[in-house]
Amino acid sequence: MPISAFSRRLNVRLFAALLGVAAGVVPAAGALAQAAYPSKPIRLVVPFPPGGGTDMIARTVAQKLADQNKWTVVVDNRPGAGGNLGVDAVAKAAPDGYTLVMGQTSNLAINPALYAKLPYDPLKHLAPVALVSSAPIVMATPANSPYKTFADVVAAAKARPDGITLGYSGNGTVAHLAGELAQKAAGIRLRHVPYKGAAQAMTDLVGGQIDLYMSAVPTLLGQVRNGKLRALAITSLKRSDQLPQTPTLAESGYKDFEAASWFGVLAPAGTPAAVVQQLNKAINATLAEPDVVEKLRSEGGDVLGGSVEKFSTLMRAEVPRWARIVKESGASLE
Repeated sequence: MPISAFSRRLNVRLFAALLGVAAGVVPAAGALAQAAYPSKPIRLVVPFPPGGGTDMIARTVAQKLADQNKWTVVVDNRPGAGGNLGVDAVAKAAPDGYTLVMGQTSNLAINPALYAKLPYDPLKHLAPVALVSSAPIVMATPANSPYKTFADVVAAAKARPDGITLGYSGNGTVAHLAGELAQKAAGIRLRHVPYKGAAQAMTDLVGGQIDLYMSAVPTLLGQVRNGKLRALAITSLKRSDQLPQTPTLAESGYKDFEAASWFGVLAPAGTPAAVVQQLNKAINATLAEPDVVEKLRSEGGDVLGGSVEKFSTLMRAEVPRWARIVKESGASLE
């Protein structure tokens, strides 16, 4: 065989061999890139100010994720518009797993029915990652208030329509809707005082600037335990283990009354499924830790967790459910 022909054949074989090696390297490199997640800090957006129940839950999860996985997880409070600003920022973020949000019932299931021009669609623009916890709503009053029971509030409100103030953190929250439903059930009208966050509301409530406040149990539990507030009623169907002396509204004569807030981590839609599953697995691992369970339960919450599919199913059910509640309550935003 001529030397030149032999050389050409040898070069072809070498080129084919190199292609084969390259083909084997590409998937390996891809796998390494995927395994390297996260390679930079993860931002967990809280769409409310510091100090509230959502913030507490987010910081508990973020700290444990960092401890267990040696990740850097930064909590970023982005309040405004009933949680819409923070959620929208995440919905529009790069779908790479580095920007997440601690969403809740209000901004994921209620706000779509309350806001005519919501800038995001929670079912289209967000990817559920993992449920974290749930908590009922509690109505509280200052410890020196004349109201000892919800029945006292009803009697006073009927004597002075629109004369008793009821605070809550943000329009469109579960607390807002629970307050609307409670008033409708009791046939009373309270004067609403919406706050941008729980911190200022708690200061005003303890100081007696407002008569009543409704929020998730984790927000109010500490002040109830230290004697500065009195819990009048809770919106779950059964009493809270953390507030065993506080009757439910169902017990108080309002049959089947139930309203609770659930919390979960979401990513922008389009985030790679492998990343979502990795985050789901990591979050479920944190929720299995005894100190996290105790922290969430001690603050009045129930630990949830579970698969991505479980969270997706919940959201698909909750959006139409709360749309009906909004309509029935007659709630509106000014």
